Amino acid sequence: MVRRIAAMLDLSPDSMVEGTLLPRGWQFVLMAADTPRSALRADGFPGLGVPMPDLGLPRLMLGGRTVTYAKDIPVGAVVQRTSALQSLVHKTSAAGPLAIATLVHELRIAQESTPALVETQTYLLLPARKGAIDSGGGVRAERPAAERTASFTPDKTLLFQYSALGFNSHRIHLDRSHARNVEGFPDLVVNGGLVTLLLTEFLRRDLGLVPAAIKVRHVAPLYCGRAITMTADRDGTNWRLKAYDDKNVLAVDMEVEIQ
Repeated sequence: MVRRIAAMLDLSPDSMVEGTLLPRGWQFVLMAADTPRSALRADGFPGLGVPMPDLGLPRLMLGGRTVTYAKDIPVGAVVQRTSALQSLVHKTSAAGPLAIATLVHELRIAQESTPALVETQTYLLLPARKGAIDSGGGVRAERPAAERTASFTPDKTLLFQYSALGFNSHRIHLDRSHARNVEGFPDLVVNGGLVTLLLTEFLRRDLGLVPAAIKVRHVAPLYCGRAITMTADRDGTNWRLKAYDDKNVLAVDMEVEIQ
């Protein structure tokens, strides 16, 4: 599985051998839920890894995540994952009722008493969309200057490979007709976890930095085939990374505590 992540990122799979430390950010492959196909949500999402009540809210979006790295996980190690629903909060917005589900995942290396990694994920459960959202044809915004920048354009092959590695069959990432005609998006939506992975790779490969913790906030969706600009700036002793869409609209904001 780790070799396949490397291949997806266009790195040499041969660099990943047993005993190699799993790069921080690659743990997404350990978060997959082995949900039977008959138990998938209508949108194809395999669930959150824990039992969830039927709330009558058909749309699901990732709102954010925090990850704390206590120690590295060697490739080949036996790892136990514990997942739990931390909270489920009901709210009412202008668009109608919604729910915020917060999950906590802990990864422990066998025989270790404390977690190697703790990841908290926040999902928004939303009502059906009425009409399509802006397709991004508006005026291009002015992106703030940054200390370091990099650009990347995700294609449908990357979305498929990432979704397959994470066993995520959410149709907004794979089915263009569903994304457009049911969810109201202009195109396939880039996985929130994939954007986080691209940012942590930017941190690791371009900046040569190792995160001790990250806090990610998803502000707006990003779309297949449209350029993403990643920026990085020092924030005291830490770093702030951001991802902008092809119109320079902020989509993802990441706070990074450096090891």
